[in-house]
Amino acid sequence: MKVLQRFSALAAMNHDGVNINRIADFDQLRFDPYLMIDEIKLDHQQDFIAGFAPHPHRGLETFTYIAEGSFEHRDQLGNVKAIHAGDVQWMSSGSGIEHSEMPLTNAKKGLHGFQIWLNMPAKDKMRPAIYQDASKQVNPSIDNEHGAALVALAGSWGFNLQPHKITSSIQGLAGHGAIADLTLAKYGHGTLNLAEHQTVCVYIYRGELHYIDALGLRETAGAGQLLILDPNDVSHFQTESTGAGLLLLVGTPINEKIVRKGPFVMNTQAEIEQAVDDYQQVRFDKIG
Repeated sequence: MKVLQRFSALAAMNHDGVNINRIADFDQLRFDPYLMIDEIKLDHQQDFIAGFAPHPHRGLETFTYIAEGSFEHRDQLGNVKAIHAGDVQWMSSGSGIEHSEMPLTNAKKGLHGFQIWLNMPAKDKMRPAIYQDASKQVNPSIDNEHGAALVALAGSWGFNLQPHKITSSIQGLAGHGAIADLTLAKYGHGTLNLAEHQTVCVYIYRGELHYIDALGLRETAGAGQLLILDPNDVSHFQTESTGAGLLLLVGTPINEKIVRKGPFVMNTQAEIEQAVDDYQQVRFDKIG
């Protein structure tokens, strides 16, 4: 696989005081259609008990994947859903939605998960909000004979040369986004053909990934690093004694200018000012 760029996650803190690792922060040139990728990995309940209190969104999508622990999602559409380890949720905010995500008491062993923001095309930013979730039990998975196992969290996925793909129940992410969890056992490896996508990113959340760089030199990327891959090159993922856990994100750039203010992502300053005014004037519905 050909690595175009490599980044390390940076420590950050959300507005409720929860420590996170931020991997992408509204860098459209590199990650479009993805705006932000946050990893939450905390061992003690007091570190994340504040959760994510009610807050609004407009013009973006959020995708949440919980690897360990539990959260409860509430929104103005009337959705109240507990999200447990292995579960995912997708929320397309469109013209506006208010939601909260609060940890459940059974998360005493810790919390590990990801929240991903995607930009929405201008034509979709004012459509009605959409919410969908999928449990671990319905997220399809596939493995190969080389110690690689892939779970489709959104979109369709498959190993190279295998006769069929697996398709998540969550479809329609902005920018044709697709997300998967790829785990590699010790000395495991797997190959994915991702040429149909223009944006291909892999975040290493556990272990190490080994690859050969453009100069033919052996490289190792470890936990907390994000690689941007050349989609025209067959992506071969390989590890050694550490094994690896990888979050894969692919999609098609939207290529539209954005203006962002807090939880709002629009295309012009006037649209941002309108979003702020609409929320302040309680034109957004509130969580019941």
